[in-house]
Amino acid sequence: MWSKSKTEPYILTSPAILVLIVVVGFPLVYGIYLSFTNMNVYSFRDPKLIGLDNYIKIFADPIFYSTLLRTVIWTVVNVFCHVLGGLCLAMLLNRKFPFKNFYRVMLMVPWAVPQYIAVITWKNMFRGTYGTISILQSQLGVNIEWLINPAYTFIACMITNIWLGIPFMMMVILGGLQSIPGELYEAADIDGASGFQAFRHITLPLLKSTVIPATIIGGIWTFNMVNVIFIFTDNSGQEQTQILVSRVYKDAFNFFAYGRAAAWSVIIFLILAVFSVGFIKMMMKEKEAFE
Repeated sequence: MWSKSKTEPYILTSPAILVLIVVVGFPLVYGIYLSFTNMNVYSFRDPKLIGLDNYIKIFADPIFYSTLLRTVIWTVVNVFCHVLGGLCLAMLLNRKFPFKNFYRVMLMVPWAVPQYIAVITWKNMFRGTYGTISILQSQLGVNIEWLINPAYTFIACMITNIWLGIPFMMMVILGGLQSIPGELYEAADIDGASGFQAFRHITLPLLKSTVIPATIIGGIWTFNMVNVIFIFTDNSGQEQTQILVSRVYKDAFNFFAYGRAAAWSVIIFLILAVFSVGFIKMMMKEKEAFE
């Protein structure tokens, strides 16, 4: 028979577990079930099980592989720039200089502004007739059709998403930097260590516990970032600008093929699960090697 001390944690956490089951568990299980059905706008009330047909059609479509590659490029480039830009800005803000709090607030503006407004603003800047970026490039004798050429549109989407994501990573890394004891840097300075050596042997190792979870979260957010591409392309059918999650949106809300959209979602979930587990294991191995 369990004592009160053993049952109390389960009793206290049961409301949170129940909420997770309702909010996360049920939609996940139901989405997996839908991926094996032919649910669409015509069979909405009475979907039939069709086995792996949705998955077979997806994997047999060459567009899947080009979209997957584009999604990987989108995620890697964005997250790399988020972490690098966030680290550089956090290192600057961690120093003492006048009006530091003002600059910190200003650098948080991209994350504080509603995403829809920010993306619309960037899209207008890329417009060929009166966009700020287009006007500047025309003065330099450069002619890039950002919103007409799908390849350049995709690059414009990445530039916008990088701008949107750096402030979050900056604040996370800044919090990690401020938790590092200053005595470590003082000891390194006494031992004659250079700034780069202190950064490599003190800052980076102690930031791993902060950067790793933030990178995983940022990777998942970026992988599933449909808003930027949706707004930039006006939900057009340009395949050269699509990523996996935007294909889910198009199948679900443009073509009303809910079963196929659910299959896309399950594939995305499995990719992200493998990425998260693999990334954590890789970082843990590096941590063990360092220790």
